[in-house]
Amino acid sequence: MNKIIDVLKKQKIIPLDQFINIALYNKKFGYYMKKNPFGNDGDFVTSPLISNLFSEMIAIWCIAFWEHLGKPKKILIVELGPGDGSLCNDLLKIFKKFKNFYDCLEIKLLEKSEKLKKIQKKKINSKKISWINKIDKINYGPIIFLGNEFFDSLPIKQIYRKENLFFEKYVTLTNENNKIKFLYKKTNKNLVKSIKRLNLSSVGNIIEYPINAMKYLKVIAKKVKKFNGGLLTFDYGYIQGKGDDTLQSVEKHRYLNITEKPGKADITSHINFKLFFEILKKNGLDVRRIVTQNEFLQKMGIIERANMLSKKMSFKAKADMYYRLKKLIHNKEMGNLFKVLFAQKKKKKFSLGF
Repeated sequence: MNKIIDVLKKQKIIPLDQFINIALYNKKFGYYMKKNPFGNDGDFVTSPLISNLFSEMIAIWCIAFWEHLGKPKKILIVELGPGDGSLCNDLLKIFKKFKNFYDCLEIKLLEKSEKLKKIQKKKINSKKISWINKIDKINYGPIIFLGNEFFDSLPIKQIYRKENLFFEKYVTLTNENNKIKFLYKKTNKNLVKSIKRLNLSSVGNIIEYPINAMKYLKVIAKKVKKFNGGLLTFDYGYIQGKGDDTLQSVEKHRYLNITEKPGKADITSHINFKLFFEILKKNGLDVRRIVTQNEFLQKMGIIERANMLSKKMSFKAKADMYYRLKKLIHNKEMGNLFKVLFAQKKKKKFSLGF
């Protein structure tokens, strides 16, 4: 906390996205740079940690997509923000059972955090894996970009609209210089033009502008158009316009105010999937329907797979598997809150899971 106060003492006032970036990704004290936030002992649990059935469905989807692309001799999977490496580790175990696919496979993990890289390297031991810092250096394909709770952790701008005036949220210190507070400054004209062009001001008074996610989506679209492939991403978010403040901070599975423990707690926002749809479309990709995680996993056959596995399980193991499955697909758990988006090169007609 004191480190971020020191930054604010020097800079006086910074936009919200810069504050989030410092809190999460500062090399010395950023949240993702110094701890492992994943799992029951961490701050939150992701789908691959809940059940490896989740990873199994994604693995089958990747193999089916590769077949749809004509079984190219090389297929590259790029996992965006691989967390503690659980998804990648599960995928590798499943891919090994499909020799033709596995022989063509290479996986690149996009990771900024040296701390998380070390955790991933302990978990994943394979010559198929390498780590990258940037997507734009990738120069071959086809590429399957995979994201699970990646985009929600990227910094956003927040703009407050009052009639036809727009004010951007900034972060500063109280007069005593010991507490973080928000204030609003008039939004610059270029940002207002962009908000209007993207039709973000049509609902509510609070506009969330995912400045970093938009940059990633543009680079991903460029790579998919050039080398073929697609983007499959899972995240919590909404399809219809919200106009609310969706920023949230989590520590030890408990919600906090985002100013409470910056650098020590996660900060995320809900994804505007309609906006992602439009950005990918404008950048030349074909986007299938956006579906709920429940719909995607059920279409992939997750219940049938669980039923098949349950036949050889003890009562206790079976109960545990179905309990975890419920967390993934029930509408009051992750099933409805999490959405799934798939974008591919135009004129490709792959629609498994959608």
